[in-house]
Amino acid sequence: MALALCLQALCSLGGWLSLYVSFCRLNKHRSYEWNCRLVTFAHGILSIGLSAYIGFIDGPWPFTHPGSPNTPLQVHVLCLTLGYFIFDLGWCIYFRSEGPLMLAHHTLSILGIIAALVLGESGTEVNAVLFGSEITNPLLQMRWFLRETGRYHSFTGDVVDFLFVALFTGVRIGVGACLLFCEMVSPTPKWFVKVGGVAMYVVSWCFMFSIWRFAWRKSIKKYHTWRSRWSEERQLRLNGHLKTH
Repeated sequence: MALALCLQALCSLGGWLSLYVSFCRLNKHRSYEWNCRLVTFAHGILSIGLSAYIGFIDGPWPFTHPGSPNTPLQVHVLCLTLGYFIFDLGWCIYFRSEGPLMLAHHTLSILGIIAALVLGESGTEVNAVLFGSEITNPLLQMRWFLRETGRYHSFTGDVVDFLFVALFTGVRIGVGACLLFCEMVSPTPKWFVKVGGVAMYVVSWCFMFSIWRFAWRKSIKKYHTWRSRWSEERQLRLNGHLKTH
């Protein structure tokens, strides 16, 4: 069983690495980060769809059955995601593109997935955490691509930012708190799985503080821009009115 899990994870790692190499060859005029973020975007879309299917359709429900035995589909998805996180963590360390917080997030994710696979249980809540963590990922990548192509300062950029902040606050912080509570009060999950859940939630709050600071600064900037534009339009209307007399 352990050998089969290792082979699945290695195949996943090879698959994500191959996809990255393919993107690099197809987009030779783009940076390495551009192609890595394409892989991240692809993983985000795939993991959201699979984890949503597991949580909402295939089951079991993570809020009522934390610590339950892993299903075959959960094992496949966890191995798929484990390979991705190993690839992305290695890429971030090699290119030194991320800070300690993101590296801690990836490390906790890898350890949590490995723990669920080795124990043969808790895949239900780990899959739910995967869904909550990845649901904002495509928006984060879209924001970066908009910046790189000079289209961030537009209505599309504002919509992406709003959805990102709203989903992060509502899902990772709001729904995440409910999931963590269910995990903590349930006698089934192992104690170190609960500790890992707390650590992941603390990391989410660290991200949340940074996101809220960004949202506040952008809101203030938008407000001052609106005030300035409104004052200019009002002055033009008044000048035009005076000229008619």
